[in-house]
Amino acid sequence: MKISASHFRPCWVPAVILALAASMPGCSQAGNPTSRLPLTTVADVPLSGRATRWDYASLDAKRHHLFLAHLGDGAVVVFDTAQRKVIATIPDVSHVHGVLYVPQLDRVYASATGTNEVVAIDARTFKAVARMSGGDYPDGMAYAPGVHKLYVSDEHGGTDTVIDVVNNKRIATIPLGGEVGNTQYDPVSQHIFVNAQTRDQLVEIDPAIDKVVARIDLPGAKGNHGLYIDAPARLAFVACEGNDKLLVLDLASRKTIASFDVAKDPDVLAFDNPFGWLYVAGESGQVSLFEVHGQKVGARGTARLGPDAHVVAVDPATHEAFFPLKPARGRPMLRITRPNTEK
Repeated sequence: MKISASHFRPCWVPAVILALAASMPGCSQAGNPTSRLPLTTVADVPLSGRATRWDYASLDAKRHHLFLAHLGDGAVVVFDTAQRKVIATIPDVSHVHGVLYVPQLDRVYASATGTNEVVAIDARTFKAVARMSGGDYPDGMAYAPGVHKLYVSDEHGGTDTVIDVVNNKRIATIPLGGEVGNTQYDPVSQHIFVNAQTRDQLVEIDPAIDKVVARIDLPGAKGNHGLYIDAPARLAFVACEGNDKLLVLDLASRKTIASFDVAKDPDVLAFDNPFGWLYVAGESGQVSLFEVHGQKVGARGTARLGPDAHVVAVDPATHEAFFPLKPARGRPMLRITRPNTEK
């Protein structure tokens, strides 16, 4: 059964909180007039390069290095979250969309859509060490550690490309049908899940055989692109850019158990697991925030965070969230926020 947001009874105590919209020049609140985000902006740090489009981000938590895909500049920018400054720029990653740090390999993988490649980068030296074919319009990526394989969403190709990271070679192409959204790994089932965004489905792949083993219909989905898997709770969060919805899928029953309105044109999702907060960043510059306790999900609000704030990454140790922004004028910047409530 599909459960709307109104069926949930939030378990937190209401508090007086500041809206991001009220605290940032030029930012106005979106959605419900009483909606608030319990976040404080702690820093706006200049980024390198031009004020062009940014895409995915991935954190090396041990070294405090945040890898940012600077799509418009064709480069991966390395930001030190402890020192709060850019420490490196990795060039020649044409139209970079996805970026994924894999701690088991101490490597970063970046999808260079301009050349339809996946670029492997040494996370210590920031040097490209391999380039592999990435299908047609490679975008999001996920790593399956048990089989040492990288799975790449070929958005326009309608496939997932499989790369053997030991030999840095493409070893399989899995047809999914239609445009492909984000790809994620589930450590519980040890399977890969992929958004088939023009079929309104979540596709399950077994990495042991590189075959589709299930197609899960998503009632109410339109353009399901963003994806995050909360493995312990057996939930998949699916962001639908076609109708501005967040679907909550129970991975055990394969049923959608909740649907929420979210930031316009939702894109990237990030989860602060210790804190239980899910961020949904939209192309509109709006951000939606949810509180997650097991399988109980409650909406905290939606507000405009900044220009082109469709990308978010979270440091679970500090609970800081990072949003690369593209101002209409001037330099790009990284907006860093922190929860202003205590759990």
